[in-house]
Amino acid sequence: MLIGEYSHTVDTKGRINFPSKLRDDLGDSFIVTRGLDNCLYVYSMEEWLELEKSIKQLPRAKRRDLEHFFFAGASEVQPDKQGRIGIVPKLREYAGIDKNVVVVGASDHVEIWDSAAWESVSSSISAEAIADTMDELGF
Repeated sequence: MLIGEYSHTVDTKGRINFPSKLRDDLGDSFIVTRGLDNCLYVYSMEEWLELEKSIKQLPRAKRRDLEHFFFAGASEVQPDKQGRIGIVPKLREYAGIDKNVVVVGASDHVEIWDSAAWESVSSSISAEAIADTMDELGF
């Protein structure tokens, strides 16, 4: 399970130090792609293949936009010896990533957020909304 919240900075070459705990769980190489809410999603190769399989089960007309969104801008990355991964300019631009990022474990994938965007999103989550959803799930 991918969990935790980690703050990092982007260097001049577009690299971030990717948390070792998450690297261990994701494997030697993984996929970075566009995510919802203008963040980036990071998938292990296993999860990426599951996502691809699920999308391919949809009728062509429904899957076309998903394929364009997730696959067109995707990038396979391998951490260097210092644990850094490079994020291609197009993905940094999509997510509004310039200098400070937050890397967030989200169960089956990781999200990379611009720090200010993450602060805005995470501060808008209310305890009441979480409680309501937990009630729906029977917790």
